[in-house]
Amino acid sequence: MSIPPVTEAAALDAYSAAVMHVVEVLAPSVANLQLLGRRPDGREVQTGAGSGIALTADGFLLTSAHVVSSRRGRARRVGTASFPDGRVLPFTVVGADPLSELAVLRCDDGDLEPATLGDAAALRVGQLVVAIGNPNGFAGSVTAGVVSALGRSLPARGSGVTRFIDDVIQTDAALNPGNSGGALADHTGQVVGVNTAVAGVGLGLAVPINDATRGIIGALMTDGRVRRGYLGVSGSVRPLPRGARAEHAGESCIEVLEVVRDSPADRAGIRTGDLLVDLDGQRMNRIADLQRLLQHEVIGGHLTVTLLRDGLERRLQIVPVELG
Repeated sequence: MSIPPVTEAAALDAYSAAVMHVVEVLAPSVANLQLLGRRPDGREVQTGAGSGIALTADGFLLTSAHVVSSRRGRARRVGTASFPDGRVLPFTVVGADPLSELAVLRCDDGDLEPATLGDAAALRVGQLVVAIGNPNGFAGSVTAGVVSALGRSLPARGSGVTRFIDDVIQTDAALNPGNSGGALADHTGQVVGVNTAVAGVGLGLAVPINDATRGIIGALMTDGRVRRGYLGVSGSVRPLPRGARAEHAGESCIEVLEVVRDSPADRAGIRTGDLLVDLDGQRMNRIADLQRLLQHEVIGGHLTVTLLRDGLERRLQIVPVELG
């Protein structure tokens, strides 16, 4: 028994049905954000715009940090969120974290229709994704595309340091100014990313929803900020010397390029040119390994640093302080 070929019309119908399902599920949870400020004469004016995603029924929203930040890096504190059902709700900024490019808002009134957060770790290149947001003020706009690539890195700066956001999603779903903070969803309507940047035509980037970002969102909701450890070093990835690869089970390490004076690294005796191999029992193959370790749990703790200096292995004790 032969299987009839799938016609182009049938394939298009299936594609359309998938996108329409996402819209039906998710569109009521995506808001058009207007940031407000006051002029010197006291008049209230719009100072920014973007998109937001309803997190909880009682009023929490998720968006991009740069949507609620001024050019000076300070968070603008108030605005309005317009929903597809016609409601316009005032909100305040609970917390913004430039180093993850995420921010949490709180509407004065609840009764929101929360989105369901998915897991970007389950995405595959080529998978259908749908972006919902408010590009250039056109509320409730929908675009669709595929996951173009996974595992991208996006630089982010805050508190005088630069970090890289890991596992960023690249998509060809059309994104434009105003999409920032909006939802990137899989075919089930679950939010797998927060749209944050347009790197070129057909090249959009989204911060992933995963275990790490869920922790950041939770910290912003409860504390209004994210606590991180700070060592006071800057570095870059370089190959591990060939003679050390067998002992340290790897091919790369972090070369220290700068040590901030009177920082934890300086007090521990770390020097420019040292090769960081291991911190607290974790191999340091790339910058992301160091960033991932420096969470709030290590602040004030004593960590053992294994490094190479002049071809010799050294072990030092370092006590991270809180960043900021």
